Amino acid sequence: MLAKRRLTRRFTLAGRDVLTSGLPHRPWHDLYHFFMTISWPQLFASYAGFFVLFNLAFAAVYSVQPGAIAHLNPRGYWGLFFFSVETLATVGYGDMHPLTLFAHLVASVEIFTGMMSLALITGMMFARFSRPTARILFARHAVIRPFDGRTTLMLRTANERQNVIMEASAQLRLIRDERTAEGYFIRRIYDLALRRSEQPVFVFGWNLLHVIDDSSPLAGATAESLAASHAFLLLTVSGTDETTGQTLMARYDYPASALRWNHTFVDVMTTGDDGIDRFDYANFHQVEPLS
Repeated sequence: MLAKRRLTRRFTLAGRDVLTSGLPHRPWHDLYHFFMTISWPQLFASYAGFFVLFNLAFAAVYSVQPGAIAHLNPRGYWGLFFFSVETLATVGYGDMHPLTLFAHLVASVEIFTGMMSLALITGMMFARFSRPTARILFARHAVIRPFDGRTTLMLRTANERQNVIMEASAQLRLIRDERTAEGYFIRRIYDLALRRSEQPVFVFGWNLLHVIDDSSPLAGATAESLAASHAFLLLTVSGTDETTGQTLMARYDYPASALRWNHTFVDVMTTGDDGIDRFDYANFHQVEPLS
């Protein structure tokens, strides 16, 4: 018995490479997810390959009965191929047409199959174009600094579209490796409380703050201890796009190397003498040490 093909995939999470293996390779069991996740060039190449192979196969079926197609041009197999193309697309130029019962039956099957295939392809294209995408910008670094007299972890996000995201919410988690009392290594997930985890109108920027006090999972942590435990922060932001009414979701992970201790973000907002607030996103990712 032939061994089942096993799937091997590589991921990158918080700067670490993760390799998974052992799962059976069954692309036919989840075609929707497959076509939703491949790139646009791969999608169009798949459709083109299906189109060519489909018509080659039906041309072979038509060739079973010579003379079944009237006014075949060009003669031979390629004439049958182009007749199949016209039949699949229900074009019907009026020159080539079936002559026999066999050809009519095969053409009927091909037309039915072509209509179903066109409906599926149209639905898939619509699903890909209408899939909600969040243009939420995350600063490449997080900073840890004193704020209001307490050590605070600060992260910065922005709405790149600059439209309204209603009832935006954010969740921050700390994920790190720890050893249990029995000596096993496990990966633990801790929720990090934010001073404000909801934003009723998310338009420009949003600074997220987590106070590092005695109750915080980050209490006593250092850059070295976080790196040793392969710790990283996972920030997720979601909300409703006011323009489309769709739910948007985005995430970003910060490995220990992305944390800047005793640094602060460079301001992106200034208020001019004319009273107008100005946001300069050219400095969005910039941090500077505290003086």
